[in-house]
Amino acid sequence: MDLWNKGTLKSLFAPGGVILLVASVLLQGGWVSISASAIDFCYYAVFAAGVLLAWRFRSSRIVLVLVTLVLAHRAIGFFSNERMATIGPGHIALQTIALLVPVNFIIFSVSRERGLAIAAMASPLGLFFLESVFVAVLCRPGEATSPWFLQAPFLNQHWFRWTAIPQLAWLAFSAAFLVLLVRLLLYRKPTESGMLWSLTAAFAGLQFGGVGRVGSGYFATAGLILVASVVENSYLLAYHDELTALPGRRSFNETLLGLEAQCAIAVVDIDHFKHFNDTFGHETGDQVLRMVAARLARVTGGGQAFRVGGEEFSIVFPGKSMKEVVPHLESLRIAIEESKFLVRSVPERRSAPRGSDRRSQKAGKGRRKAADPRQGELQFTQHEMSVTVSIGVAEKTARTRAVEQVIQAADKALYRAKHAGRNRVETASGLRSRVSRLKSNIA
Repeated sequence: MDLWNKGTLKSLFAPGGVILLVASVLLQGGWVSISASAIDFCYYAVFAAGVLLAWRFRSSRIVLVLVTLVLAHRAIGFFSNERMATIGPGHIALQTIALLVPVNFIIFSVSRERGLAIAAMASPLGLFFLESVFVAVLCRPGEATSPWFLQAPFLNQHWFRWTAIPQLAWLAFSAAFLVLLVRLLLYRKPTESGMLWSLTAAFAGLQFGGVGRVGSGYFATAGLILVASVVENSYLLAYHDELTALPGRRSFNETLLGLEAQCAIAVVDIDHFKHFNDTFGHETGDQVLRMVAARLARVTGGGQAFRVGGEEFSIVFPGKSMKEVVPHLESLRIAIEESKFLVRSVPERRSAPRGSDRRSQKAGKGRRKAADPRQGELQFTQHEMSVTVSIGVAEKTARTRAVEQVIQAADKALYRAKHAGRNRVETASGLRSRVSRLKSNIA
């Protein structure tokens, strides 16, 4: 995984990191004076808008994280009478909630989207109820100090003299940051980035006591980051293909509208994909699409890859000629051909002895039996395989000035590549690339 490419850095810092930076400057920079009433208005507006947007897009994880932030902030304000407290129930509430917030972020970040039906929300609501009772018991009137497990020193106490957050909560925040960062690098989705930066803002709010102008401002920022992640995720779903993460057809069409006079467009099609999909199944077919898309996303020469439908992709090279992009397309073709992946296959049903399904079901109900071909058990095997692609490329010329004509010319070149043996690059001029000619002559 390339951790320093443009896409990774953008998904890591935008928009959550930018929003938090601006909020920090406004709240603590001293350049602009924001009243407490204005922050309260933003606080309620942000969380109301966040819940409505998350409900509209059926994002149960974002709804639950927003509820976590609201309950945490209101609980601190309730037990501290909206004032920063160093002892008593208010201080205990701050320390307890500093432990529960990162735990909830971990739970809800790894949870699946299950919608907002009552049955799906029963478990999270039960968790919130238990946590509320837990906080109420620890912060009952008359309690002056936190329980022993919140005050336990795991590390050198001198390192934490500057903060009211206990060491156990620090460990929980560290674990939550690590989980969210790993998920962001793996999936690169706006919701993962939003949760990471929202947790950072919530940590800052707790560090400033959770109440008051600054503390409430950071909690409002945490909600605003989640709202931005919902908007960003809706844009991603509209303009990007969910399976391959490449820009989709809508993004492709808008890119075509902004092309300059000089450009080259390539059409890429996976060879024998339908046969491959029918033989090994749709899950393996999806694996092939993701693998090819990952290679296309790294195409050189200034190209931008799009998934336009099925196993067909397009690559746009703004400001490039056909001659300039052919070497890059050849390198791409070779990279895809040399990429290997494992395929798990099973013999066809008609080749298995009769009754094997019934025996398998009976064995599954009782003690699991050892696999034996003589007993009609299906034998799974793994194969290392690769796929190839055919590519047609065209450019704007005196005869093909319109973008639609360029795409049609690239489609015709792709058709010739298919009929000439596949796994090759063909240009709209009818001349094969140098590498393809050498390969054909050797064959």
